[in-house]
Amino acid sequence: MSKITKEQLQKIQEQQSKLQSILVEIGVMEVRKHEATHAQSVLSQEIEATKKELEEEYGAVNINMQDGSYTNIEKEEDDDSDLAVVKSED
Repeated sequence: MSKITKEQLQKIQEQQSKLQSILVEIGVMEVRKHEATHAQSVLSQEIEATKKELEEEYGAVNINMQDGSYTNIEKEEDDDSDLAVVKSED
C-alpha cells in the first residue's frame, strides 16, 4: 500500500483541523448574529409600543433625550410633503 509521507499527512491533518475550528466558529457567530437580530426586533417592537403610549398621552411631540422636555410637532394643514419645490435660476 502506497502512503504519503508522515510530514505531508501531519500537514493536511492540521489544515483540516484548523478548517473545522473555523467552521465551528462561523457557526457560533451566526447563532449570535441571529440572537442579536432577534433581540433588536423585540426592542424595536417595545420602542414602537412606548411611542404609541406617549403619543396617546402627549400627542405628536419631539422629545429631548437628555432632559425629557418635549415640543409639539406642528402639522401643516395642507400636507404637500410629496411635492418637491424647485427654484429656477433666472
